[in-house]
Amino acid sequence: MKRRTITWCGLVLAASVASGSGIARNPAPTRPPLASVSHIAVYARDPARSERFYVHDLGAVKRPDPEHPSGARYYFAPTQFVEVLPLPPGHRSINRLAHVAFNTADADAMRRYLAAQGVRVPARLDRAADGSRWFAVTDPEGTIVQFMQPPATPPAVSLNPLSSHVMHVGFIVHDRAKQDRFYRDVLGFRPYWEGGMRDDRPTWISLQLPDGRDWVEYMIVGTPGIQGIPRDMSAADLGVLNHFALGIPDARAAYTLLWNGDRLAGQDQTPKIGRDAKWQLNLLDPDGTRAELMEFHAIGKPCYSPFRAPDPER
Repeated sequence: MKRRTITWCGLVLAASVASGSGIARNPAPTRPPLASVSHIAVYARDPARSERFYVHDLGAVKRPDPEHPSGARYYFAPTQFVEVLPLPPGHRSINRLAHVAFNTADADAMRRYLAAQGVRVPARLDRAADGSRWFAVTDPEGTIVQFMQPPATPPAVSLNPLSSHVMHVGFIVHDRAKQDRFYRDVLGFRPYWEGGMRDDRPTWISLQLPDGRDWVEYMIVGTPGIQGIPRDMSAADLGVLNHFALGIPDARAAYTLLWNGDRLAGQDQTPKIGRDAKWQLNLLDPDGTRAELMEFHAIGKPCYSPFRAPDPER
């Protein structure tokens, strides 16, 4: 190994070079695996009512929130949960979505990778009492996205007869191309399915995580170039668009379980077949955030486009 002095634009640089191999370079950071949804965080006006919905109705396991002591986590699996936070004082927005989050095996490696890609990242990770580590960035349209490295020993969570899999999260998007530059080009998400209420224009864009089968769903609204909540959007409509999905093997069995357990109070939906040809049941939490119970597999040909990747596993 030789030492070479290089003059470049008036700067004197010392570089280690291997004989005959040119200047040695530090390799660019690589993206660590990104395989599953971690959680969705939502605001609640009445935490007690939210607890009844997530525990009594959906069967989640309540645990303290090591990230926000004033909140609570409702676990469906050891590393998947819904985080419910108290509505901040003076919160005037109709938005109840705080952030979405994905699990990663190495949060700091992900932070360094995103920084190398030109994404603005914090200088250091946050760390909780349970040993989890995370950081947050803002996607091109302002949605806060966390990358969560679960603790070495996640909490024990009993099997939920309704669902033990947070299968996807969705939120409003105006500009698909702008979002794709982050989720597809930088993070490596890949197409799963797209469709919408009309056959001539897709408004629901599903992209699977690069190393798993969970997905994120763009709920396209408004016009490219606009950001935030459309002025004419109601809180009810926003809650339907900003949502999470629990994977279920059988919609009829899920509905029967909810019916017999008196867990459908205040809900007016029954199972139906979605445009993706999957049976689903839509429920609303007390603040209007939609919990979509969705079968893992379609029963036939979906509308608009075929599935472009394998379905999630149970």
